[in-house]
Amino acid sequence: QVQLVESGGGLVQPGGSLTLSCAASGFPFSSYAMNWYRQAPGKQRELVAAMSSGGATNSADSVRGRFAIYRDNLKRTVFLQMNSLQPEDTAVYYCNARKLNTNYWGQGTQVTVSS
Repeated sequence: QVQLVESGGGLVQPGGSLTLSCAASGFPFSSYAMNWYRQAPGKQRELVAAMSSGGATNSADSVRGRFAIYRDNLKRTVFLQMNSLQPEDTAVYYCNARKLNTNYWGQGTQVTVSS
């Protein structure tokens, strides 16, 4: 059974930091690209950061230089380190695993940036 379980969300003040984790099971983790998406109220889901199975990374312009994605294949976990958080970063953050036409999604974790 495939599972992606996110954790680490919460309430943080502007300028603060959070690290999200996504623990994966039920599929060959190291051969999948791992991605973080987010969806704010009333907006479409958007790609935040991506990491290929080979370790190449990419991130949205809005978070470049503030967010970093990294993975630990032995622990089957992908992380999103988020620094200098702003109110516009408030969203539900989703972990995604992708290989060819196969996509798996986590249930999401809420990140709220507010003073």
